[in-house]
Amino acid sequence: MAANRIALFPLIPLLSLAASHAGAQAPAAALKAISEQGLLANIKVLASDDFEGRSPGSGGERKTIAYLEQQFKQLGLKPGNPDGSYVQQVPMRGLTPSPAFSYTIAGKTVPLRFPDDYVAHSTAAQTQVAIPSSEIVFVGYGVQAPEYGWDDYKGIDVRGKTLLMLINDPAIPDPADPAQLDKSMFKGSAMSYYGRWTYKYEIAAKLGAAAAVIIHETKPAAYPWEVVKTGGTGENFSLLRDGPDPDAPTVPAWIHLDRAKDMLAAAGYDFDTLKQAALKKDFKPVALNGTASFQVDNQARTVQSHNVVAKIEGSDPRLKNEYIVYTAHWDHFGIDDKLPGPRTRQIYHGALDNASGTSALLELAKAYKALPKAPRRSILFVATTAEERGLLGAKYYAKNPLYPLNKTLANINIDGINAWGKTAQIENVTSGHTTMDELLAKYATMQGRKVEPDSRPELGSVYRADQLEFARVGVPALYTKARSNYIGKPADYARQVVDHYVAHDYHKVSDDVRSDWDFSGGVQDIQLLFQVGYDIAQGKAWPQWKAGSEFKGAPRGK
Repeated sequence: MAANRIALFPLIPLLSLAASHAGAQAPAAALKAISEQGLLANIKVLASDDFEGRSPGSGGERKTIAYLEQQFKQLGLKPGNPDGSYVQQVPMRGLTPSPAFSYTIAGKTVPLRFPDDYVAHSTAAQTQVAIPSSEIVFVGYGVQAPEYGWDDYKGIDVRGKTLLMLINDPAIPDPADPAQLDKSMFKGSAMSYYGRWTYKYEIAAKLGAAAAVIIHETKPAAYPWEVVKTGGTGENFSLLRDGPDPDAPTVPAWIHLDRAKDMLAAAGYDFDTLKQAALKKDFKPVALNGTASFQVDNQARTVQSHNVVAKIEGSDPRLKNEYIVYTAHWDHFGIDDKLPGPRTRQIYHGALDNASGTSALLELAKAYKALPKAPRRSILFVATTAEERGLLGAKYYAKNPLYPLNKTLANINIDGINAWGKTAQIENVTSGHTTMDELLAKYATMQGRKVEPDSRPELGSVYRADQLEFARVGVPALYTKARSNYIGKPADYARQVVDHYVAHDYHKVSDDVRSDWDFSGGVQDIQLLFQVGYDIAQGKAWPQWKAGSEFKGAPRGK
């Protein structure tokens, strides 16, 4: 699973917007087809021990693909692939790393322990990768952002070097109120893409670094080191390709905060002092006068994973070749047989993340099939693979679309369903980006709810889920969360349940089906996303990017 400050944009007259979508409200029977019982039934199956944690390239994938295909068939949906099948093949490399990492400073070599001190891998084509004695350079936040007048590299040649960098964006205090962050820099308290670990690896690769090591900090990351370990100890995946990975250096890695402090102290530097210095535009890279050595032995295999695709063909002969795409990722982290306890405690069930979103796709399909007549435009449902491994299924679809991107009006992504009751509002994670904001507000109002921007913009959720890959190729995207203002609950209830889930269940084997779940609010959210998609499918106006979005002007594929 994976926000932004609301940007300024030209106002769109609400009256004309409403007029352009007049009569697009869905029939009540379609909305009633979405149920708590149906949602929970599919979650129970997908998150069961039998599905083995749904890791790509596993027996769990085969069961998941077969189940989803069966469900779409039973609902009466057509194959989503023009070749007549319900799958899109996603060729990947599976890489199980055995890494070694040590550093030498002031004549002393310090070996680090995997995975307690660090995690590292390599997506290089060769199965054995060695980086001996690479000069270590601390590069602050590792950001080049010309629009903010920011460059952490200052022209230093980092080719072949190991970059040590801080997590997230530079947290620049507001000159007028130092207790707040400067909204004119890196979106203030919201995360910009520069704060994502994917960007940090991308810029390291672009500049020719041999390795990039991100210092993990629990508070800014919003998840503990155990989550990093989960993602770094099992099989990693990358899209199958020829040549080097353009999105990562030879060795991308994370290091525990305490071990990073030790490394810096060995070089005569204090972590907190360097972190403070990195908050200024005049920061310059700091050579640690030491070297890092890596070796990664990969157990590699070719994996033919799959996106599951199904469609409802539009009823308008002129518009049926235009598409609204709903997405949710089906994958999770599989099995870790090194964990103690019975088999069920070794399986990453991924009930909320994202069996719930995948089940929501099926409920949406059920709702569309309950319409007396198919919508004018076609609806495509894509259950993506390998989201947890870097949005790979969505990335592959964006690069290899089954239907033209210039005929794809919108992507509506679902990653996690509210399981704690009804809320008085829905949070628009993609707020300020597209004209779907107005549609979401329109139908939320009909539900008696309000739309609010992301309550946790510091998490950067807009960059952490599959809608990002559609946005990057110019397709307007919508992603929502219901994690605040629970009806009839204390004011801090949302913080309690969401924080508890993140701390204790997110990316852990304990993300399992619970008896105390209440999906009444989740059903409301799915109904809302149905209304928005149906309106677009029926209406005259295409969703548009707003002027303040960094995705406006993204080259739209054909």
